[in-house]
Amino acid sequence: MLDIASELRAWCVAPREFALATVVAVSGSAPRGPGASLAVDDRGTALGSVSGGCVESAVHELCLEAIASGRPGVHRFGYSDDDAFAIGLTCGGVLDVLVTPVRRTDPVRPVLGAVLDTALRGGRAALARVVTGPPGQLGRALAVRPDGTYEGCLGGGPVLDRAAAGRAHALLLAGRTGTAELGTAGGLCGEPLTLLVESAAEPARLLVFGAIDFAAALARAGAFLGYRVTVCDARPVFATPERFPDAHEVVVDWPHRYLAAEAAAGRLDTRTALCVLTHDAKFDLPLLELALRLPVGYVGAMGSRRTHAQRLDRLRAAGLPREALARLRSPLGLDLGATTAEETALSIASEIVAVRHGAAGGPLTGARGPLHRRPALLGVASGTKVP
Repeated sequence: MLDIASELRAWCVAPREFALATVVAVSGSAPRGPGASLAVDDRGTALGSVSGGCVESAVHELCLEAIASGRPGVHRFGYSDDDAFAIGLTCGGVLDVLVTPVRRTDPVRPVLGAVLDTALRGGRAALARVVTGPPGQLGRALAVRPDGTYEGCLGGGPVLDRAAAGRAHALLLAGRTGTAELGTAGGLCGEPLTLLVESAAEPARLLVFGAIDFAAALARAGAFLGYRVTVCDARPVFATPERFPDAHEVVVDWPHRYLAAEAAAGRLDTRTALCVLTHDAKFDLPLLELALRLPVGYVGAMGSRRTHAQRLDRLRAAGLPREALARLRSPLGLDLGATTAEETALSIASEIVAVRHGAAGGPLTGARGPLHRRPALLGVASGTKVP
């Protein structure tokens, strides 16, 4: 839904009657993941996509039916062995799609509008929608804020709403879109219930330490991947905006001091990637000693294997435990045979992407398993389960 936030908010304000179809789970090789959405209004106008073209026509019809009937539903689309051109995914995957009507009086409308407003302002919020559970609760939604407060209701009472908001809040803080399951214990609901939580959060951060030519290429690659890029160096003659036009900000400060301030301000999270490119122990060691103690997603340092071994010895002497040292990726990047600054940036960016998705970074040719690492089908999707 957040991929069409601007246009969808205009429909909410109009107010235009429409239906929202959202991918809630995938299995196998599917072109788009949970959160991808197609919206269709009562005139048949369409926004977005759920499959890159495979099942758009069928989902379009389901949206029109939902507008007419006012009833939400979850629909499954998969590959057809008998006819590869029948309604289904010829890539071999399976999609579960939630289709929710958003008519003028539907309770989901103000909740949806609140999340879209926040997302378009660059703020943080999560939309939690029921995708499996009692029929009367399907499609019901909560808008959850960073402080844990929420609006909307799931139709199962305040205890269920508070529990659902807590699960959504955890995903929001991590900047993740995913599923969360609520069970029957504690009187939460009469039967198991699954939420799709879509998080609107500011872009993940890429912190590049060391104002060198490799940093300029890496800033360009990071911006291309959607990161908010910061280049930091203590040397003002090198750390200038003119040398790093693709960085969102260029900071002149000692790297470890800047990182400590960002951590204290709560501006780092598990999506944050740190790349240390300075090759200078007086900068690298205090920075890495701090970075490896923080709950960030990626910490990499440039340097030879000999330099890496020396760093490890000094970091051990500083008291870092083995599990913290194991997080350090050095020499950083994947083995692409890179020689130029641009090729090196591609190597580093590729490793950051691989780490984010839990991938090995090897060639797809000859590999086994699904091409796309996605949550499994409903009921088996990755997320938080409570009894």
